[in-house]
Amino acid sequence: MSQTQRVLSLNGKTITLIGTAHVSAESITEVENTIRELKPDSVAIELDDKRADSIKNKDKYSQLDIIQVLKKHQGFLLLANLVLASFQRRMGQNVGVKPGDEMLAGIKVAEELGIPTVMADRPIQVTLRRAWAKNNLWGKSKLIAALLSSAFSKEEMSAQEIEDIKDKNEMDSMMKELADYMPVVKEVLIDERNLYLAKKIWDAPGNNIVAVLGAGHLDGVVENLEAIAAGKTEANLEEISQEPKKGIGGKIVSWIIPAIIVGLIVAGFIYGGSQLGTKMIKSWVLWNGTCAAVLTLLAAGHPLTVLAAFVSAPITSLCPFIGCGFVTAIIQALVCKPKVCDMETLQDDVSVKGFYKNRILRVLLVFILSSLGSSIATFVSGADIIGKLASN
Repeated sequence: MSQTQRVLSLNGKTITLIGTAHVSAESITEVENTIRELKPDSVAIELDDKRADSIKNKDKYSQLDIIQVLKKHQGFLLLANLVLASFQRRMGQNVGVKPGDEMLAGIKVAEELGIPTVMADRPIQVTLRRAWAKNNLWGKSKLIAALLSSAFSKEEMSAQEIEDIKDKNEMDSMMKELADYMPVVKEVLIDERNLYLAKKIWDAPGNNIVAVLGAGHLDGVVENLEAIAAGKTEANLEEISQEPKKGIGGKIVSWIIPAIIVGLIVAGFIYGGSQLGTKMIKSWVLWNGTCAAVLTLLAAGHPLTVLAAFVSAPITSLCPFIGCGFVTAIIQALVCKPKVCDMETLQDDVSVKGFYKNRILRVLLVFILSSLGSSIATFVSGADIIGKLASN
């Protein structure tokens, strides 16, 4: 048995866990050989249904409708997916392996042998949204920084370095580093998914089960499987399977800032007359419009998009229902319509140059930067308005 495998005998079930590196040629061979040798009752795969479909359907991005993505408020999720996929693709370039090839190998061998497969992972959009919602402002900043660092990194790994990832000491070190740097992200990306994976594997059909999962989940899934078998955990997936709902506190805050700004401007008219009130309105409009427009220009937005940023930012900053980024991204997508070639090269273009060359990525860049500009301007102009009222 390979050092990257664990075999558990629990309550009449035999569960073989194969820990892989997601861009490892050796992992592909190990997965194929293990399934053929054991001929299990079922094979559990560390994928959700959508990711499994995307791995099998190599042309998925040729059908992408960026406007629909934005309307569904999935712009950040798409960007995060692209960054993570691009990073893994670069890791596997030197060994000629694409991310998820070992998972695809497991699915294909199972289909060939007529063995049922179970997609055992939590949907990626749920994981990313939970990671975002559970972080405070500082945590969100570190998460964005980590994503950007991955997007623009030129790091490459040798075949040996990739195989070393499966080593327990190397993996323990990486998990500790993640836990120290972003404990909430580690909780959502690793701990919650360990429980989710364990329950899905445990519920897979039959008593002889093979599970294919990343090496980083191996120890955690073993621990959870043993706890499930011993009845020490109910392994209720309902709570960790749901996208976080915005609490009443978040809803109140989203209305409080606009209400305060409007209240301050009204106070300016009452206590300082039309002159002060007009100055405060001008401050709000100019700060919001200019910041959003400048960052949209930095994203190489079309002139109409830059104009839309300037006009919409002062309005959307006072409206919790729609953001400046949504408006500018829609305008950018309409005036600079993505071409088929943009969709075909989407994953390969995740780089500094690619964000400006690829029209889809430029839409996402416009979305992110114009939103950032509007958010910064809200606080700057708010402080300026308070200063004007105080000095009256």
